[in-house]
Amino acid sequence: MLEVRGIVKTYEGQPLLRGISFTLQPGETLCLLGPSGSGKSTLLRIIAGIEPADGGSVLWQGRDLADVPVHKRGFGLMFQDYALFPHLNVSQNVAFGLRMLGVPKAELEARVADALRQVNLSDLARRKVTDLSGGEQQRVALARALAPRPRLLMLDEPLGALDRALREQLLDELRHLLRSTGIPAIYVTHDQEEAFFLADRLLLLHNGLVEQSGSPAEVVARPASAWAAGFLGQTNLLDGRVASLQPLEVETPLGRFAAVAGPGADLRLGQRSVLLFRPGGARLVAPDAPGALLRGRVADVVFRGDGFHVELQLDGGPSFSFRVDRPPRVGEVAGLALPPENLLALPEEAR
Repeated sequence: MLEVRGIVKTYEGQPLLRGISFTLQPGETLCLLGPSGSGKSTLLRIIAGIEPADGGSVLWQGRDLADVPVHKRGFGLMFQDYALFPHLNVSQNVAFGLRMLGVPKAELEARVADALRQVNLSDLARRKVTDLSGGEQQRVALARALAPRPRLLMLDEPLGALDRALREQLLDELRHLLRSTGIPAIYVTHDQEEAFFLADRLLLLHNGLVEQSGSPAEVVARPASAWAAGFLGQTNLLDGRVASLQPLEVETPLGRFAAVAGPGADLRLGQRSVLLFRPGGARLVAPDAPGALLRGRVADVVFRGDGFHVELQLDGGPSFSFRVDRPPRVGEVAGLALPPENLLALPEEAR
């Protein structure tokens, strides 16, 4: 439905977006995920028509939107700061955009009522927005975005100002709403938990480019680069060089390891590479056991609900963290075994 082609944007003389391209399918929720300053919000504003691109194009069902103004694109927008009118009540805030579009009164009232029902605010229709909690104000902002029945919903860090408990509650409601309405959505966030919970597909933005695209499960299981792995919290990284291609082996300061190439990695013999030891599926074994890939001293053990997270200070190397089923003793010397597919050879960046 939506196609973004080669979007380029410069900010204060520096490249911010360096050729961003992607498509959005009917009913799909796409999360733009990346650190602050990666251009996520700017990209959203360009798609909305609020801000011009320096190059590239945005198309809807094959039509270039370059000459289509914001109010005629049929896109719903929702921002972190709510942008509600304090002198209007809940219903009036939701109706504001519809009035600007010239929607007849009877249809306007029906749409407002329907939008408030979708966000569970029907009982507060006449309440002043200044009397609402932060979560209720955010629901009003969402209802206002939904009332015009947008063909695309765009959300820019909409839950960033809320506390954790309320954010989790609204995330659950938003996921249900997007699934039940079938509205395609683009959701901007730097919060991985939000992105994993909502997204059908992730776009990781880094250095003005799409570093990786895929479902949350795909991206976490097989990051495309050392940067992507580190950003996603997978920090068991070891610098090395490709020592063999068939089979793939990487030489590191801690030895030579058989590995699996990361997605799309075009590795060459002798090339610098980064070896990722994925933390799942780890087993503690005797230090001299045949299957022990790594050896070290247990520096810390923490239980986190999904198992015991062990920090292992490697002999002659860094500290790595792994998830295991049984807790070792702090100070114990142990070996660590991993499934072969959990050693990924990655480039430093995807491109």
